[in-house]
Amino acid sequence: MFLQLAHTKLNVYQFSQELALECYRVTKKFPADERFAMTQQIRRAAISVHLNIAEGSSRKTLAERNRYFEISRGSVIEIDSAIGVAFKLEYVSLEEIRNLGESIIKTFKLLSGMIKRD
Repeated sequence: MFLQLAHTKLNVYQFSQELALECYRVTKKFPADERFAMTQQIRRAAISVHLNIAEGSSRKTLAERNRYFEISRGSVIEIDSAIGVAFKLEYVSLEEIRNLGESIIKTFKLLSGMIKRD
């Protein structure tokens, strides 16, 4: 926030921040008994996506950067899976998770494009 480093200008970084905000918005609607379970798991994964993009962007080698981006992408998959369970449990409706779904897809695609193959 204060450093204004290059990663803050990346589309994937900006989309991952929106993903985190959407995760917080959606999980606010979860039942109270999920507060320390699914709610926290989704929120931690969302923050992990964002922070691993930031940290990975600062790494010197391609292999290091890729590793952080792969971890970040794995967290996107984790969010998608957990939201699927929440939907099946009827914690949220399809309409309530539409924006989150779009953020998940966009962030996943951008991260996939950033992972460079040797």
